[in-house]
Amino acid sequence: MAYEPIMVPPKNPQRRRTVLVVIGVVLSLCCLGGVVGGFVLRDVFQQATGPARDTVDTFAEAMIGRDYPTAYGQLCGQLRNRQSQADFAREQAEAFTPTDYEIVGLSVVNNNGRLNGRADVRWTLPNGTSGTQVLTLVKEDGDWRICG
Repeated sequence: MAYEPIMVPPKNPQRRRTVLVVIGVVLSLCCLGGVVGGFVLRDVFQQATGPARDTVDTFAEAMIGRDYPTAYGQLCGQLRNRQSQADFAREQAEAFTPTDYEIVGLSVVNNNGRLNGRADVRWTLPNGTSGTQVLTLVKEDGDWRICG
């Protein structure tokens, strides 16, 4: 019995190059799709949370500036019904005097058509200490309001 070598197809460098180019194009398209998808998702998230963030910013800046009527205007009807603007201003002026803030977390949820959210705000006090407060947000008459 004679040994017969296995036939090996001739090497074709052009074919190998074509395969590598196709793989490179596919990987490039996947990366590009990921980048574009990331920007789209970021924009969708901004549209969903932007108005809620604006409400929290308005409230926080008013609290820092001691503009209690503006801060009171950001509260939901339920809280405004429980406390007058004068009582709110007096209570805040006596107990809470932040010098700075940072929104460290913000989420918006649509639960069966009812929108609500949560904002985690880190307040800095005059003595340099800081603490985080959770603000509950509700969509009321088309606007975001702080309700707890």
